[in-house]
Amino acid sequence: MSSKSVSERWRIPLSRAVAFVLGSALLFTGSEWEKIPVFGALLFAAGCVLAGIGSLGRLWCSLYISGHKDNALVMVGPYSMCRNPLYFFSLVGTVGVCLATETLSVPLIAVVFFSLYYPIVIRSEEARLSRLHGEVFEIYIRTTPSFFPRLSNLKEPEEYLVKPLIFKDNLLDAVWFIWIIGILEIIKSLHEAGILPVLFTIY
Repeated sequence: MSSKSVSERWRIPLSRAVAFVLGSALLFTGSEWEKIPVFGALLFAAGCVLAGIGSLGRLWCSLYISGHKDNALVMVGPYSMCRNPLYFFSLVGTVGVCLATETLSVPLIAVVFFSLYYPIVIRSEEARLSRLHGEVFEIYIRTTPSFFPRLSNLKEPEEYLVKPLIFKDNLLDAVWFIWIIGILEIIKSLHEAGILPVLFTIY
């Protein structure tokens, strides 16, 4: 089995570091859009919808790759629509969480980080999969988009083998978007109660 590249190994630690920095800043940050309550509420509602889509999408992806990643090339379910659906739904969920801050700056930062780093990770992962699966993966590349899903490609099998112990381990990774929105609401309540100071506001 081909070893993971540096960009792949650093994907989770770097993503968590960026999330930690943003999260720490949000402890003392307010939104300028709160001065327009309707717009702030719309941002929060859109964030909840996208976070829900991201969580469900990640669960769907995890169901198909549990116990199969690298060992077999998964080309059905969400992986029939695009080659990197897990990253697609992760981006959707992340943007949702960031919109739940009722700002536009935070989701923009998340999108910029994703756009700069994750294409490197995707290219690295696909090079490794090409070495592992050869011609089958090359055919997969020619028939399936890399990132944005093509709904007309969807193929769902009637039965599919899943390893439940591995799938269970992936459940927490799939629902953290929803939990973070809850944490954001707690932070907002602490701001309103004056327990946490708002040192600056952003759009």
